Amino acid sequence: MTYGLEFTNESNVVTVDSEFTRLVVLAKGTYSPTQESGLGSVTSFPRAITSQEPPLVFIRPSATSGIAGLCQMRVLGSPGAWTGFYVRAYDVNTLQPNGSYFACGFAATALAEYGMRLWDGSSKLLFDSGTPYARFTRAFQNWSYVKTDSTAQGTPRNYYRVAFNFPAGEHMLINSFSMPMLNDDPFSRALYCWWDFSGGNLYALTVGAGNPFAFFLPAVFAKL
Repeated sequence: MTYGLEFTNESNVVTVDSEFTRLVVLAKGTYSPTQESGLGSVTSFPRAITSQEPPLVFIRPSATSGIAGLCQMRVLGSPGAWTGFYVRAYDVNTLQPNGSYFACGFAATALAEYGMRLWDGSSKLLFDSGTPYARFTRAFQNWSYVKTDSTAQGTPRNYYRVAFNFPAGEHMLINSFSMPMLNDDPFSRALYCWWDFSGGNLYALTVGAGNPFAFFLPAVFAKL
């Protein structure tokens, strides 16, 4: 940046400047079972998120033991009016969907009644002191293949794991685990995530008629 406003933190990392927005928290709260006999959860944002692209939703189960299986996430609404999100437990053998979330985007929202706001040269709002930043903490894709079994319908299911310590306050980006994956035939693979608190593992599961072993999807984490 050649001119304008710039803030750096104690590690000399730029946290605010007048050219680029950061990952801004646009909504936060909790999610809980609302339908499907406790398996499904629909959460409404406190206010509609007005970005054109869907917000990035980071979630964390509230459990400290057992397995929280999360899948089929989708952002609800439409471009310019995203109203909430849906997430589902893996099945009746995993914990119900309960926990905390925050939804982010690369655009600030004018919320603060007083404080500071910052716009770029095209009048895009870059910073509002009422919308805090999220901090990426880590990402990894060093999954280890564990085994393959079959679902009740006879479809191959692959398990991948990574040792994980679930530090307090850390939330995982769930959007990427909502997308079907490519397969080695005309059909896609379904993708699921297990938080194994008791075993200290994070699992990814893929289910598909032709289910190749290669798996490189990153898991991304952030904190408020």
